[in-house]
Amino acid sequence: MKQEFTRVAVKVGSNVLTRPDGTLDVTRMSALVDQIAELHQAGVEIILISSGAVASGRSEIRTNKKLDSVDQRQLFSAVGQAKLLNRYYELFRDHGIPVGQVLTTKESFGTRRHYLNQKNCMTVMLANGVIPIVNENDTISVTELMFTDNDELSGLIASMMNAQMLIILSNIDGIYNGSPSDANATVIREIEQGKDLSSYIQAGKSSFGRGGMITKTNIARKVADEGITVIIANGKRDRILVDLLQHPTDTLCTRFIPSPAPVSNIKKWIAHSEGFAKGEIHINQSATDVLTSDKAVSILPIGVTHIEGEFEKDDIVRIINFAGKQIGVGKANCDSTHAHEAMGKHGKKAVVHYDYLYIE
Repeated sequence: MKQEFTRVAVKVGSNVLTRPDGTLDVTRMSALVDQIAELHQAGVEIILISSGAVASGRSEIRTNKKLDSVDQRQLFSAVGQAKLLNRYYELFRDHGIPVGQVLTTKESFGTRRHYLNQKNCMTVMLANGVIPIVNENDTISVTELMFTDNDELSGLIASMMNAQMLIILSNIDGIYNGSPSDANATVIREIEQGKDLSSYIQAGKSSFGRGGMITKTNIARKVADEGITVIIANGKRDRILVDLLQHPTDTLCTRFIPSPAPVSNIKKWIAHSEGFAKGEIHINQSATDVLTSDKAVSILPIGVTHIEGEFEKDDIVRIINFAGKQIGVGKANCDSTHAHEAMGKHGKKAVVHYDYLYIE
């Protein structure tokens, strides 16, 4: 069968892989592996971002005393990650498909060098027919350094690896136009760029995950803006992955329509780098108006009103408009001292060059 999508990132959430008692649902895991294997054998490169390490470890360990949330997460994931990957290894081996483990942390995306090292690792794996299985390294990630959840990680991976599609598998069919528990609510099948969903999205989190629909929607929007199709679907439905690729119009899900404009690889990295920002560049209304128009422009010192924080050249900085709202992120073209000195002046080089600027 001819595939429209040849590289797909698949994120499987905790609520898909976890039973009601918090342990790993091996039956569901096996069904997903069968589907991924079918797509792999049809020529689709799959990158699997899988939760489940904590759930996998929870059934193995009985603690002597009550642990705090970080200790518990580190303990369960240390034991569970080995068990989880071994389970994947055995299931994929039945299909003759090798898999490899990629454990990462938020800090690993903070510098361009680490970012490219990860990209190269997974590129080599895919080129040799190996399916990368990616998860956050919860054993060394502490609260302030953690991803919001694996939705955020999957967005970074899809963007970094130039995937054509990101599929986020949850335990509901997509984004509803009301509460999913409401019998009259229906799934929004397509979401165009710029559509306001604030009245539909509920703030609640998943039972076993760290994120909810707000996180999924925010990540989906950002990734779709980079030209990648994003789908939110129910991972507990039989053959959901195969159906999404082979029968897309007939399969229940929410699809975020991608931007037709291509985004450079460096801008993709910057788009997901807000968490590593070292400072802020505040701009006036004129600069704000130009930046938020369709023109390709850099941030010049003449439009800068305030510099916040200390940063070096090439550090990530937040861009703050005249009303105090963040409108983007960029890579600083100079350090904060030089930015201060040039602020408000004509004829100086850009503080943030257009090629290294992402406007939300």
